[in-house]
Amino acid sequence: MSHGFEMQPQARPAVPDNAVLAVLHHVLEKFNKLAVFLSMIALMTTSIILTYSVVVRYFLHHPTDWQDEASVFMLVGVIFLCSAYVQSLRGHIGIEALAGFLSPTANKVRMFIVDLASFVFCLFFAWKSWTLFHEAWVDGQTTSSTFAPPLWIPYSMMALGMSMLTLQLLVQVLTRITGTKEAA
Repeated sequence: MSHGFEMQPQARPAVPDNAVLAVLHHVLEKFNKLAVFLSMIALMTTSIILTYSVVVRYFLHHPTDWQDEASVFMLVGVIFLCSAYVQSLRGHIGIEALAGFLSPTANKVRMFIVDLASFVFCLFFAWKSWTLFHEAWVDGQTTSSTFAPPLWIPYSMMALGMSMLTLQLLVQVLTRITGTKEAA
């Protein structure tokens, strides 16, 4: 059984040769580091909240009505805000059935097409996320529970995360077109 100990460390993402793309790449790296750090805190907070809820419900026989939504909101943030980081490492799940059969040139074309299609999909998803956020903000939408937190909170994290993922994909597509230089 493998536990990942034999895996090689993840290579750093290629730095774009284009100066403007290199700056955007650097900004995305900084955002990704911050998002991962905040996501670690959110996961720890979520585990504390859920543990608290179980202890209070079991020992004090007092149910809480806010823990599920608070936890879900934080998990939405973790998932969406870290998606650009995972994409920068090309860590998303992919089906590589054709990769072994194609030549290196054909694989580069295949990866470019996949990145371009992913960019278009994520651009649409980001746009729809921002419209959901706007509607929730303007209309004052809340969840239907007694806690009733505002829905703009998860929608804003979803919109920001999808926007950053879209930017990450754009940088990868344009880097594939313009070329890369050795990472420092």
